[in-house]
Amino acid sequence: MSPGSLLQISVSALVEAEQAVADLLERLFGQTPVIYTDEETLVSQISVYCRRAAAWSPARRERLQRELGRLRRAGQVAGRLRLRVRTIKQEDWAEAWKRHFKPLEIGPALLVRPSWSRRQPRPGQVVVVLDPGLSFGTGQHPTTAFCLEQVVACRPVNSARSFLDVGTGSGILAIAAAKLGYAPVAGLDFDPVAVRAARANGRQNGVTRRIRWSRQDLTRMPLAAAEKYDVVCANLLANLLIAERRRILRRLRPGGRLVLAGILAGEFDQVRQAYGASGLRLVASRVEREWQSGAFERTRGR
Repeated sequence: MSPGSLLQISVSALVEAEQAVADLLERLFGQTPVIYTDEETLVSQISVYCRRAAAWSPARRERLQRELGRLRRAGQVAGRLRLRVRTIKQEDWAEAWKRHFKPLEIGPALLVRPSWSRRQPRPGQVVVVLDPGLSFGTGQHPTTAFCLEQVVACRPVNSARSFLDVGTGSGILAIAAAKLGYAPVAGLDFDPVAVRAARANGRQNGVTRRIRWSRQDLTRMPLAAAEKYDVVCANLLANLLIAERRRILRRLRPGGRLVLAGILAGEFDQVRQAYGASGLRLVASRVEREWQSGAFERTRGR
């Protein structure tokens, strides 16, 4: 791959199969796919993009082909599935996203829109400007949307509230929290590309000085936390949420709210039980497509 180019991984499928394929690509690559549908043939092209050729390894190709075969056998898709991989110019990718990425409203309090959108906020509505990138998190994914709704629901009204975003990706949750009045706000991620993207998005939104970004590996963070937060969001895989729950909970202030997302619906009960055993109760949850997210608070006396 040459500098300034991207790897496009596409699956062509009948329109009735596009959602199942899109969910699969989203799960494997951690980004919202771009979908184009030919209205005459009713065939959709579902695509994700990688910045590095190494992201498309033989093992990942094999897993994708295996999972596509599983969808066929389970009767979730009909017709032929065609896998295509090609290199494209990054500017072509950006133009594709402009046709796909739409503004997102989280009630009357928050509007998330791309920089090219002319959508105006309602009175009192804060705006997060976020152009889609290769780091996960644009608000379009149901797990990110659930987290944004919780950030809005718990926003400071009569007293200060702090916020921590574990696995910050594009930085969307931390940026929204800062704009909604949380302080202090912190965002961390293991991926250096994600941290750089989050900082750039923070600058674009004028909240650079209000968010502390850091590159950290959750599995190696100290158990003892120097700072605790009123609201903690962790949009991570279920096995990581379960394995590292002590580290996550040590950063939650007594009486605070923990928002967990990125969980497949079939794995959510394991997460709920693990955090329930640590003294938390589920206070809100939603299932959308194959994902389930939840908000937790400490049970009385724990």
